[in-house]
Order: sequence, then C-alpha cells, then structure tokens
Amino acid sequence: MLRPSIRSTVPLAALVLCPLGAASAQSAASPQLSDANIAAIVVVANTIDIEYAKIAQQRTRNPEVRKFAETMVRDHDAVNKQATELATKLKLTPVENEVSRKLAADAEKTRAELRAKSDAEFDRAYIANEVAYHQAVLDAIDQALIPSARNAELKALLQAVRPAVAGHLQHAKQLQAALERR
Repeated sequence: MLRPSIRSTVPLAALVLCPLGAASAQSAASPQLSDANIAAIVVVANTIDIEYAKIAQQRTRNPEVRKFAETMVRDHDAVNKQATELATKLKLTPVENEVSRKLAADAEKTRAELRAKSDAEFDRAYIANEVAYHQAVLDAIDQALIPSARNAELKALLQAVRPAVAGHLQHAKQLQAALERR
C-alpha cells in the first residue's frame, strides 16, 4: 500500500491537543482554546477538506472516489454555513490562532502532493489522506474542541457534526480497503 505523506493531519491533532507545543500534560489535556479560536479551527478544517475534495473531483476517474469527494464538498460546506450562521448569531468573530494558521500552511503542502499524483496513485493518496484527516478531526473534536467550548450552542454544533465526521471516516476506510484490493 502506498502511504502518502500526510502533513495536514498530524498537526491538527497535535496542535489542537497541545496548541503551545511542548506544554505540560495538564495543558495538553485541557488546551486553552477560546470559542473564537474554535470557530476559526472549525472553518479552516472544513475548508481544507473541501479543497482536497475539489482536487479529487478534478483528478479522479474512479466513480466511488468522485462520489465521496462530492459528499465531502456538500457536507463540509454545510458545516461551514452552520458555523458561520452560529458565529453571526453569537456575534463571535473567529480568531486565527496557531492551530488554524498551521492547518492552512500544512494543507497547502498536502494539496501540492495530491496534485502531483494521478490515476490510481492519486485515488489511494487522496483516500489515505481522508482517513487520516477525519481521524485527526474526530480526535480533536472529542479531546479538545468539545471540552474547550464554553458556549452551549457551539458545543452543541460540535456534538451534532461529530457523527458525520465519524461517518466520513468509516466511508473513507471502506474506500481505502476497496482501493487496496485493486
């Protein structure tokens, strides 16, 4: 199996769970993220996956991978709309932070790596990235974002989107297994 370099996933989990780098175990367990920080992370993380999916829509010839990419665009766009509507309602301006900036920078590297691949190699790399990315997002939701959210509506939004992220992860794993059999 080809294991692409996945730069965007490890920083998501690592930075969200320990945003100050080499911090104590206590701060790693409860990172100091404000609701405005969380809002920025949510929007950036969803936007990144939309961008990955748009590359897949352009590059893949595999109908299952194309359908998955279409689902990613639709679902992550919907979450971004919900997050934006909630932030507007709460008068909460997302605040860029170390995590959101690092995610954006690392995503550019991953997009370049994906664009350099084609055909079956692209499909395997894209889906492997989706497995790792959704696992990292799920870990961040469970271990940092939900526990750090102070506003009940923001916490409820995170809890509401969690099952979709888990579903995306399972779908990506199924696709990955199917691609490995080919």
